Amino acid sequence: MPDSPSHPGSALSHLRVLLVDDHALFLEGLRNLLALENIEVVGTAGDGLEALEKARSLRPEVILMDVQMPRCDGLAATRLIKAELPEIKIVMLTMSEDERDLFEAVKSGASGYLLKKLKPGTFFVLLADLQSGLLPFSPGLGAKLLDEFSRMSATASLAPTEGVEMGGQVLQLLSPRQMQILTLVAQGQTYRQVAETLGISEPTVKYHMGEILDRLHLENREQVVAYATQHGLTRRNGDAERR
Repeated sequence: MPDSPSHPGSALSHLRVLLVDDHALFLEGLRNLLALENIEVVGTAGDGLEALEKARSLRPEVILMDVQMPRCDGLAATRLIKAELPEIKIVMLTMSEDERDLFEAVKSGASGYLLKKLKPGTFFVLLADLQSGLLPFSPGLGAKLLDEFSRMSATASLAPTEGVEMGGQVLQLLSPRQMQILTLVAQGQTYRQVAETLGISEPTVKYHMGEILDRLHLENREQVVAYATQHGLTRRNGDAERR
């Protein structure tokens, strides 16, 4: 594969993209790289909460999202954005080759997972796949994903009542708005902060929290946070920094 893009330009031309990463130099370099293919960068964001705000106002077609960021990481941001704006495609663009990040990204609604070490030519070809309806994954990652889903299916078929509950099953229990609130509360936001982030009133947040407690059969906020962490809806505070 060549180091520079050769043919995907027509498929990518005029694509509207939002870039989300907490490294300003990387963002500038990526913006310049995308400009070579006439890809319009409609904006940039430095963390997941800013990404949600920019997604609302700019309505990009695609978001290229880092995984590890301050305030709100890329996995949580993906859940927030997909719950409110499901038509936006989100592709993780990260240094992390950790399989946990890969699996959580897909469960959170990401349309692909690309590594920053990709050569430009490969990157553009994979991004063009997204425009063709395919899911772009760095070489080798798609196979890991299929292996994991096969393992999960086998486990579920052997012990359907004792299988590990995953984030996707929580999605079936809660509305998109409740998933947003659960994600932000699990990230450590107060009810007032959640209300400001989502543009709703604090009483509305408290109402939805009551519904979340009822649907998940929990008793208080602390149990909600523990539940969200246990089922992969937020990152444990002790996780090592990975980019």
